[in-house]
Amino acid sequence: MKITIGTALLISTLFISCNTSSNKDSNPSRDVLIENMDTTVNPAVDFFSYANGGWIKKNPIPESERRWGIANLVQNETYDRMKKLSEAAAANTKAAAGTNEQKIGDFYASGLDSTNIESKGITPLKSEFDAINSIKDVQSVMDVIAHLQMIGCSPLIGPGISQDEKNSDVMALHFYQGGIGLPNRDYYFNSDTRTKNIREEYVKHIVNMFQLLGDDVAKAKRNSTVIMKLETNLAKASRKLEDLRDPYMNYNKMSVGEFGKLTPSIHWVDLLSKMNIRNIDSVIIGQPEFYKEVENSLKTVSIEDWKIYLRWNLINAFAGELNNAIDKEHFHFFGTVMSGVKEQRLRWKRVLDNEEGYLGDALGQLYVEKYYSPVTRKRYQELTDNTLEAFKERIQKLEWMSPQTKEKAIAKLASVRKKVGCPDKWRDYSSMKITRSSYVENAIQGNLWQYNYYVNKLGKPVDREEWDMTPQTYNAYYNPSNNEIVLPAAQFIVPGFPDSLLDDAILYGYDAASTIGHEITHGFDDEGRQFDSKGNLSPWWTSEDSAQFVKRAQFMVEQFNHYVVLDSMHLNGKATLGENIADFGGVVIGLDAFKKTKQFKEGNKINGLSPVQRFFLGYALGWLGDVRDASLAQQVMTNVHAPGKFRVLGPMANIPEFYEVFHVKPGDPMYRPDSIRVKIW
Repeated sequence: MKITIGTALLISTLFISCNTSSNKDSNPSRDVLIENMDTTVNPAVDFFSYANGGWIKKNPIPESERRWGIANLVQNETYDRMKKLSEAAAANTKAAAGTNEQKIGDFYASGLDSTNIESKGITPLKSEFDAINSIKDVQSVMDVIAHLQMIGCSPLIGPGISQDEKNSDVMALHFYQGGIGLPNRDYYFNSDTRTKNIREEYVKHIVNMFQLLGDDVAKAKRNSTVIMKLETNLAKASRKLEDLRDPYMNYNKMSVGEFGKLTPSIHWVDLLSKMNIRNIDSVIIGQPEFYKEVENSLKTVSIEDWKIYLRWNLINAFAGELNNAIDKEHFHFFGTVMSGVKEQRLRWKRVLDNEEGYLGDALGQLYVEKYYSPVTRKRYQELTDNTLEAFKERIQKLEWMSPQTKEKAIAKLASVRKKVGCPDKWRDYSSMKITRSSYVENAIQGNLWQYNYYVNKLGKPVDREEWDMTPQTYNAYYNPSNNEIVLPAAQFIVPGFPDSLLDDAILYGYDAASTIGHEITHGFDDEGRQFDSKGNLSPWWTSEDSAQFVKRAQFMVEQFNHYVVLDSMHLNGKATLGENIADFGGVVIGLDAFKKTKQFKEGNKINGLSPVQRFFLGYALGWLGDVRDASLAQQVMTNVHAPGKFRVLGPMANIPEFYEVFHVKPGDPMYRPDSIRVKIW
């Protein structure tokens, strides 16, 4: 049951803060911008390569990684720190039962005990396989599906618990499309060579996994046919990536009884009770047509085929926590075939990834206590305030927006909840049962705890102080239902460079533009703008202003549709629109905020670069890195974020100040005629 906003990369300790001193030294001993640049590239031709190409040439992607860049550099620093914290906890075998130290230590120890994992094989899942094998009818199919959802599998249905989009004070039960093993529907239907090969390899992978479960080759092949047929039918009824971004189209509230009419084979009151969900009278269905196919599948798929499908879902969900043969086969498909990665990452790093997922707040408390300064937090709170003030002034100056909508936009901006650095309260893991006896059983307990954590929110007031990312996460988010931006501590770090070597231009490009400005713009992008200041899905724009926004946003859709990523693979401008608007908004807002600094006003060059040039290079630093072709193709098909290169090229091509400081002229690849440049914020 996927119930959190998302998974994020880990990163390093915070040892950097905003630099408010004047930049008297025009040639500092080290300059992260100069070190990364490739000055053989004309910035008017390819600004991303100009800004980051020097680093990319000197730093090939390691065999164990799908991409390599700034996030990985700081992530490795954090891994080292988290490893020390976890090893210390694991060494303390006398830690009091139920404490965070005991859980962290036992989880880490169980994950590194490869001998124990190998000797047990799939035995820890025996009771789950027995339950699947005992299925007799559709009712028991759904009973097993309900249980598997609770322990971390995702068969057939997609339950989730989050705020009601039209009543943000209420936590609601949602049901989304799901049930497929490949990343999204397009993998089952696209006819290009790359995707067809993935489908063929997926079938081979399923065959191999069933053989590892003990089935002979003939049976395993029959099983793969069953899986592909069932998943293809579910995929056919699933919406495309771009269609999942329309909050109104994906909001279909109905009574539990009405949901039952959509899926008469499922007795929802009884089933929800078995999922520990009681006393609810309504649900929100994201994609009703998908649940029509769920009903059709329950009527037409045989009981034996359901057993095959559920066995597959179980082993697929926990392959990474099982014995070496299963783990390696799982990695071969999802790592090598899907993402182009040649080697698996070290076990201790993979264990820390899981530890972060299940015990992230417990790790976060240790991390903040040892590595995060309250002074640093205060500095980034001030940078956040400066960025939001710049956005307010920009809204006030918009020529295309009416006074009526401006007033509401400014009110929404003023009510944004700002969460910077780390939460003031932490999740309580005392009820999570973690031991050293079984790694996969710990994973099940972690999933079960998380499931119940969210189920227990139903019927209670929304906790608007809660964070859905840990402070050690290299990421940030905007939550439209809370009208909040959440900026974890680790997101602000430039790896390897202390504050004394970072001027304001870098920080305003790297932090204010690519993170703070980006996230706040999400409150006003194609999706976020449809939520009001209280976080409710409600129209608050005038119809004329809304039409103007759509018209202006279409220029960005067309711009990104034009970009070719691999071979003939183009970006999906509609699917990536929200992120592209946020990138563009973040840069122009961050630039406005930077223009108020002493560095900008003095105009002194550093290492031959003007303040505004350094600002744009600072923004590009946030997307430093390279990615494997296979992973790049997967991102284009499944992710609403454009690849990093285009998150640099796209915004720059619409900003007059960029043209001015890098002398972009008609005919240059970075040039876009003024008539088609994006002008939203």
